[in-house]
Amino acid sequence: MTKFSKILGTGGYLPEEIRTNDDISQTVDTSDSWIFERTGIKSRRIAGADETASSMGEIAARKALQTAQLNPEEIDLIIVATGTPDRVYPSTACLLQHRLGIKNCVAFDIQAACSGAIFALSVADQYIKSGTAKHALIVGSEICSRIVDWTDRGTCILFGDGAGALLLGASEEAGVLSTHIFSDGGYEDMLFCPNPQASTEANKNEAGFITMRGNEVFKIAVNTLERIVDETLEANNLQKSDVDWLVPHQANIRIISATAKKLKMSLDQVVLTLENQGNTSSASVLLALHEGISDGRIRRGQVLLMEAFGAGFTWGSALIKY
Repeated sequence: MTKFSKILGTGGYLPEEIRTNDDISQTVDTSDSWIFERTGIKSRRIAGADETASSMGEIAARKALQTAQLNPEEIDLIIVATGTPDRVYPSTACLLQHRLGIKNCVAFDIQAACSGAIFALSVADQYIKSGTAKHALIVGSEICSRIVDWTDRGTCILFGDGAGALLLGASEEAGVLSTHIFSDGGYEDMLFCPNPQASTEANKNEAGFITMRGNEVFKIAVNTLERIVDETLEANNLQKSDVDWLVPHQANIRIISATAKKLKMSLDQVVLTLENQGNTSSASVLLALHEGISDGRIRRGQVLLMEAFGAGFTWGSALIKY
């Protein structure tokens, strides 16, 4: 039985179009300073009309494969985290599998909103540790711009599009030290996106846009992420000082700052992509990880804490020795 799964490679993709806060202020009552002060966001990427979760995921996945020096046929598990799938079915993972030319592997989607990448990482880690898979491809890919109401100031300022990818492989060396994932459906109405095609008679006229009670979500997210930091470190008998990097979900600079403060970390030890990407939901943690590794900040042997909080509510963390 394999003892660990280890990061072999990462990849990322961001669409070409940049939509700034000033652009948004042309259509809703807001400003660059108002948005930046409250969220830490300056701009976000917007997918082109011909782009999909699977097409963006393919670009990120191929970069991860190149970094890991693996061929597509060596992948025996694909998990795609997305809330904006190409189709209801087949899964975006199956579509990505076909795009990569892989015939014989397991492929399925996970829907855990912004926590999706952490959930996918946790599942893939179990597959590898049990010996069921040797190489697992995890992709978070989102086109949030298509489920945002661009007349709703409370949500349209937050979200962006993009894809991140992570390749895990079986290893005898320490890699993924632990993962911790949780859900509580009791908060279903605080942050949700309706499915008009599946709506009941009572709400069949609902538009398929993100709805959020922002202040309430913010408070619960901060408290929950602070708690999971303690749980994760305790499970590994580590101190806060043992963590080299915080790689968080990029939702709001105030949430990220609160988590960093809990860890007694300066923001210099946090990988931040929020300012120029916004909240890319399940893609954000993987995009941040890819950026931190690609630019040389994150080095082999360092300890990373990845964490996320999303609709459901869902939340999770992963402690990794890179």
